[in-house]
Formats: sequence, structure tokens, C-alpha cells
Amino acid sequence: MDLLEGLESLKFEYGIPEEEHYWLYLQRRYRGLMIEGCAHAVFFCKLLCNLRELIHETQYSRPRAVSFDASVSAQNEKLKVGIIGGGHLGKQLACALLRLVPIPAESLRISTRRPEALGEIQKLGVQCFYDNPSLVNWANVVFLCCLPSQLPNICLEIQASLEKTCTVYSFVSAIPLPRLKTLMNHTNVLRPYYHCVQDLDNIWGANKEIVAALQDPVILQATCPYSNSGGVTLSIKWLEGLFYAAINACTARNVFRSEVLQLLNKLFLSVHLESCEKDNASCPTFQLSDFMNKAYVKNLFHKRFFPWFDLTAVQLKETPFSRCLSASTVLQDHLTQMYCESFGISLPKEKQPDVSMNSPSQEKDC
Repeated sequence: MDLLEGLESLKFEYGIPEEEHYWLYLQRRYRGLMIEGCAHAVFFCKLLCNLRELIHETQYSRPRAVSFDASVSAQNEKLKVGIIGGGHLGKQLACALLRLVPIPAESLRISTRRPEALGEIQKLGVQCFYDNPSLVNWANVVFLCCLPSQLPNICLEIQASLEKTCTVYSFVSAIPLPRLKTLMNHTNVLRPYYHCVQDLDNIWGANKEIVAALQDPVILQATCPYSNSGGVTLSIKWLEGLFYAAINACTARNVFRSEVLQLLNKLFLSVHLESCEKDNASCPTFQLSDFMNKAYVKNLFHKRFFPWFDLTAVQLKETPFSRCLSASTVLQDHLTQMYCESFGISLPKEKQPDVSMNSPSQEKDC
């Protein structure tokens, strides 16, 4: 429901001269970036939650020499998420994580200089305080939703408290990945890169909350990693980083290589296309060589675990998985289908989003 329908004088664009209406695309860009950012953060947390459950099932099924309390272990498997920054993005992200992942309120914490401004979120059971080192020491995933000017001091604060296995997910677009890695002395960092065109499709809506927007099939499909609708596209290097982050999460829990591949197939390829249902042989499966070069695979013969991957390097350089993704449109279609179904929306098989081939001459990095 649009509360401003029929009330033209209260709308944002009412006081803008006609000759300056061109600049209204910036408002749509901001809206599109906010929705896309929250959608991809929700998707990432959904995957990690599901992965932790699968790891628990895998490890619980192994023979054990000592007694094992499954209920205590299952409690420990819950993903703990921290947000640094309680501004508009931090609040929108918190609401999206609570309602769409969904993350229990006790598994989400926010560190901000003004926790008193987050009364509505605190009423939901979320702890809000100002202690960045304590937050990152507790969390499995930390979202940076602060201003670029604040980031150097925050990184200095949290450096000593960051565990190697904690994934830092940065929304601070003004700080590139190499700089982030240096500031935090941390390699487990994800940072989505978005590209925008000036002629944005006006599909993002004006007054919908982020949670409601992500339940709209048109808007959700525009956030797909391989979609170029809406005028905002996501660099596929983020998707690669997400896969290697999942592998690192398995390595941190001492999951064997063979089991990791099985988990990745369950996690990402459990949603099948119509073509796979007709011909099982056409359904892709992940192999060791999809993530590491063949020479390195040979050296792993006697090792049971994956090496620890530097996520910053994964997102900045070509990897074996880069070639795997670009070479297989079937795999791209699988991932697109799985992405939409993770939000509870089935994508029509005959209307898969077009693969976005980002062109620096036509698009702008946001």
C-alpha cells in the first residue's frame, strides 16, 4: 500500500524543478543498491546456516569413541551474526536477517555508537551496544555498515579480536579489498562490487520495506547474481568468494575434502532444472579440479583437507572456479534457480535472467 498515493505535494520529487528531474535516477540507484545489498547478505547467511546444519549432520554420523551430546552441539552450530553500524543500512539489514534467513534474535548483535537509537530492534530481542572488539570476537560473520571515514579506526579496534575463521562482509564501497585486507590484517573478507547504469529500470519501488520488496518476484529476480535487470548488477567475483568462503567454513570444522564436495553439491545443486530431471547426466556436479588447479590437486593426494583460501585473492584474481562458472551456462542456471528458491520464489524455467556481461565503458562501479 502506497501511503502517499494521491498526495502529490508530499512526494520527494514534488519540489524538484522539471529540468532537474534527470537526477532522480540517483534515488532509484540508492534504493536498488540497498535492496541488492540486503538480498545478497541474506542469501549468504542462509547458505552458511544450511551449511552448518549439513556439517553437523555429517560429523554426527561419524563413529565416535566418546559420548556426544547432539543437543549441545546443535546449539553451537547456530550462525552468530554481528553488524557494526546502526544507521539506515544496519537497521534494514538487521530486519532482513531476522525475518528472511531467519536468524534468531539471540544470534544477532549490533555494535553502534548510538545503541539507544535502535529501540525498535532491541524490542525484538537483539543486543545493541558499543563494543566492536567484543562483537567480532563473538560472531561468525561480521557485516561492516559504517562510514568510510570510520573504517580505519574500527579496523584498528577489531584487529586483535578477529578470529581467522570469522568472515568479514564489507558494505563500505569506498574502501577496496586490498586496503581492507591491510587494515584488518585478515584474509577472510567478502566485499560485493555493484555496477550501475544511469538508465535504471524503475522496478525497485519507492515505499516498500526491504523485507517486503524481497518477497516481490520481479524485484527478487532483479537481484539474481546473473541478472542485469533493474540497472544494478553484481560482480560474479562475489559469487566465487561465496563458494570459497563455504569451503573455508568446512575446513575450519575439519571436514574432509571428499565430504566438502558432497556438501557443496547438496548446498548449491539440490535444486534441479527441468533438463536435469529428464537427463540426470546433464546435471553438473562439483569436482576437486573446479576449485584448485590440477598441479595442486596432485600434491593434495595424501592430505585430507582443503587448504585455507584467501578470499581477497579469490575476488581479485582468476581462479579455477572462474573458468568453471564462465564455461557452464547450465551451472549458472542452477545457481540462479537455487538463489530464487532460497527466498521461496520459483523462477519460471523459460524465463531465466540474462547473464550480465559487465562492460566498464557502459557501467559505473558504485
